[in-house]
Amino acid sequence: MSSHAGFALPEFPSGLPVGPGWVTGAGTAPVVFPYDGSVVAHAPVGSVGDARAALDAGAAVVKPAGRLTSAVRRAILLDVEAALRAHEAELVDLLIAETGKTRGDCEVEFARTVFTWSAAAEEVARIHGETVPLDLQPSGAGMIGFWTRRPIGLVVGIAGFNGPLLLASHKIAPSIAAGCPVICKPAPATPLTALWLADQVRQAAARHGAPPEIVQVITGDAEVGHTLVTDPRVAAVSFTGSAAVGHRIARDAAPRKVLLELGSNAALVVDTDADLEKAADAVLRGGYYFNGQACIAVQRVIVCEPVREEFVGKLTARMGELTVGDPRDPRTRVAPLINEAATRRTLDWIEQAEQAGAKILHGGRVIDRAIEPTLLLDVPETADAWCEEIFAPVVAIRSVPDLAAALDLVNRSRYGLHASVFTRSLATAFAAVEELEVGGVVINEVPGFRSDIMPYGGVKDSGIGREGPRFAIEELTVTRMAVIRPE
Repeated sequence: MSSHAGFALPEFPSGLPVGPGWVTGAGTAPVVFPYDGSVVAHAPVGSVGDARAALDAGAAVVKPAGRLTSAVRRAILLDVEAALRAHEAELVDLLIAETGKTRGDCEVEFARTVFTWSAAAEEVARIHGETVPLDLQPSGAGMIGFWTRRPIGLVVGIAGFNGPLLLASHKIAPSIAAGCPVICKPAPATPLTALWLADQVRQAAARHGAPPEIVQVITGDAEVGHTLVTDPRVAAVSFTGSAAVGHRIARDAAPRKVLLELGSNAALVVDTDADLEKAADAVLRGGYYFNGQACIAVQRVIVCEPVREEFVGKLTARMGELTVGDPRDPRTRVAPLINEAATRRTLDWIEQAEQAGAKILHGGRVIDRAIEPTLLLDVPETADAWCEEIFAPVVAIRSVPDLAAALDLVNRSRYGLHASVFTRSLATAFAAVEELEVGGVVINEVPGFRSDIMPYGGVKDSGIGREGPRFAIEELTVTRMAVIRPE
């Protein structure tokens, strides 16, 4: 892979890792640096034929992959972790190049990626079953019962553009830990880190006697994705992306198991007793990281009326800290969105909110090709900037009389991924945990706080299933019951 646009890319083979080798001769498409539109590299574009070849190869190694010992699976995962650590600088630069995220955000993604592989390696030792006292029932007297966990089979993992190295790892590492071959489809705009990762997994597999087909990567359009998720040999589909696409995948993949990490419009509640400085800081940190392109970025801020003016004043006074510019510069906090279409859509939503009665407190325009960090006040509930996922550096504020109204407003959303509440009251904290209809409740931190040793996922239109190495491995294994009557 050659380097362009001033980026020195890490080396990996040309083509697509399909079957035992790398398939060349496919078409290519430019990978573009979102900041200035320059071409970073030309990446291979897969076809329906490539997808079918990957499915054939993946299905053929389901049993060999399932028979890999725990030691081998753990060794592969640890080898990839070591390879990641050895290439940190190159991979951070590659993430900047293909996503346009700031250097600080790409460093965070890299660190979480490394942890994903080390945590998955640790979890290999925890894949086990239990013995069962069958003689609790008279018919089970004298019998032995136990159950084990077995690999679910061939996995298809489809990753989003906003965290290509991390999201590909969320699909690949738990699959290997569970003993499942996996076909990963990265987002068309950000395929490079997934291709590099597949090369490292295959090298590690070769060192430990595992088939290279344990991981394959297919790029391409929606037709390629449809081919993958509808194949009856696929046992599970894990998808990260928009709700609309996720719902379609769930219908297309049925009756196979589907794990969906979908969109959201994460809320942050500011109660009357909150530390307002810390709450304002959380909005600055949680609303604009990844250029706002994160499913658990702060989008809705719900403030109890008694502290509305003070909180809004503290927040607006600090908006200037969010410097806009070249994502390669360590001082930059916000950079351009993934493409021009995303920018145009976001500007349209801001304009629609303003026309509906919202006030623009800060931003709302393009600076240095990026949407300036934007703060909207009194956004109507029906505005897209409030009720849909904006996926941009835009935060909307509404005020309510009290905490009960705040929690109710959080729940009046078709999404339910994460939410946070700022309060000094333990009673309020437990009330939020009890009442909020989301997959994760965070107290006195950003809703985007995510520990990879906790179950991560949503409810309602935010998806189904859980990620995090331990929980994803559970999703990708099935129980097998065994009952024995000794003769």
